[in-house]
Amino acid sequence: MDQDFQNRSGMPHTKLTLSASRPFSSVRTRAPRPYWRSIAIGILLIPINCYWITYIELVQYSAQPTIVSLIFTVVFNILVLIGFNQIFKRFLPRLVLSQGELLVIYVMLSVASATAGHSMMEILVSTLGHAFWFATPENDWKDLFWRYIPSWLAVSDKSVLSGYYEGDSTLHTKQHLLGWLTPVLNWFAFLFTMLFVMVCITVIVRRSWTEDEKLAYPIIQLPVRMTSEGFFTNRLMWIAFGLTAALDVVNGLHHVFPAIPSVYEKAYPFRFTEKPFSAMGWLRLGIYPFVLGIGFLIPLDLLFSTWFFFWVWKGQQVIGSVMGLEGTGYPYVNYQGFGAYMGIFLIVVWRSRRYLQNLLGTKARSMPTRDEPMSPMILILTLIAGIAFLTFFSLRAGMSVWAILVFFGLYFAFSTAVSRMRAELGSPMHDLHYTGPERVMVAALGTRPLGPNNLSMFSFFWFFTRTFDSHPMPHQLEGFKLAATAGIRSRFMLFAILIALVVGILSQFWALLSIPYRLGAVHQMSHVPLVYGAEPWRQLQKWLAHPLAPDY
Repeated sequence: MDQDFQNRSGMPHTKLTLSASRPFSSVRTRAPRPYWRSIAIGILLIPINCYWITYIELVQYSAQPTIVSLIFTVVFNILVLIGFNQIFKRFLPRLVLSQGELLVIYVMLSVASATAGHSMMEILVSTLGHAFWFATPENDWKDLFWRYIPSWLAVSDKSVLSGYYEGDSTLHTKQHLLGWLTPVLNWFAFLFTMLFVMVCITVIVRRSWTEDEKLAYPIIQLPVRMTSEGFFTNRLMWIAFGLTAALDVVNGLHHVFPAIPSVYEKAYPFRFTEKPFSAMGWLRLGIYPFVLGIGFLIPLDLLFSTWFFFWVWKGQQVIGSVMGLEGTGYPYVNYQGFGAYMGIFLIVVWRSRRYLQNLLGTKARSMPTRDEPMSPMILILTLIAGIAFLTFFSLRAGMSVWAILVFFGLYFAFSTAVSRMRAELGSPMHDLHYTGPERVMVAALGTRPLGPNNLSMFSFFWFFTRTFDSHPMPHQLEGFKLAATAGIRSRFMLFAILIALVVGILSQFWALLSIPYRLGAVHQMSHVPLVYGAEPWRQLQKWLAHPLAPDY
């Protein structure tokens, strides 16, 4: 990593190199032939990866690979392919995958995994039948909001839902497949369109961020270096890998055989017991080797800000305790975070104003189109068509036009800000629990002006606004950067991303339905699917039964 990256961290023209042996920009830039077999391998691996992620995150609840920017299941898949490459080089040279092919597979798996994971589809499926299966006379969900739930978006037939929640059944019966077919197809259309709108926004900002501002894209360092020559002969890499692997293996053995002592704990919690410092709650010193590794790629000013503003947050809690504000929601940390993302978005729009004016004005026809995923005219038309479909979908579900525009405007602004932060700073995580656009709208307006139809659809949209740690848009943006790095045509990468979205969404629907029908969402799986399914409907119950005023 060069001195310029360390000293000028956070500046828009940050420069990044990968190693002393090969700079980040030295990867070949000549556009090779399309890598069609990489598409085929990606299509084959996506269902396997989706099933694996579902089993880890929902059945075992033993790890959360999709909550981190660098998804370890994807990295493992690439590592296995590189291992096969070493065998093929010796015995079947024609089957060796090039760096470009490996990166195409990496992007496809990353995009599909982010869509399938913790903050997207895992929540969606768990909400589709929950309001009907768990309705009781005590919660009065039937009279409270059943009439506001569109039948084409949910599953209400308990003979279909019984296998999903109780298990010892199979998805692959005529009754079950037909029971889920309509909502699955409708949500597939919605989700693919929303992700395609993200792709369009990514295409708009790609050239400006990558070629003009030359942002660092720290997260993609690992896949680029892994797939390049010489990475696995680097002694320093193997020393670091061996050290961390040995520590993890010893700690893993400790969990299986407690007599073996652990080397260290991943988190050391402590807290103050006396007021006002007790208001800070638990403080945790975390030791995660992979986070330390990613930290070396993050600009120093962001690392300092992470530490500094953590203590600013804790300081606000202490001040709130001194002022007697405990229990009031002060200091509204999540809303401060949402406001910060909106600030980042506005700065991005202002800095790109000339490019956006040219794109939307008469100069669009004269803009360069060489190696662009889409021409300016097609880009604008597809973006408008995508937004129009989302509006039509939400209108048909009962939402108001103004609520649709405000909701999706805030959501895509937030998505753009998250992508910018990842491209420039490489943040390992970018979570913002329970502070999506619908929460902001309710806090600003109260529940009565929104009405039950809008509030009910907010409950369905909970699957992509609950958290944002596995947001798919940064993975799309990094895919186009990897294409430019490896000399892959951006239109081919666009095609690969769209194929990955289609296959990924369908594969994850299959994984999220077939596993519960076998194990039972209530009995043998972890409690997580039930938590995901309950949260939006309990929130809707509170909104309708106890309307909220604006929280000025």
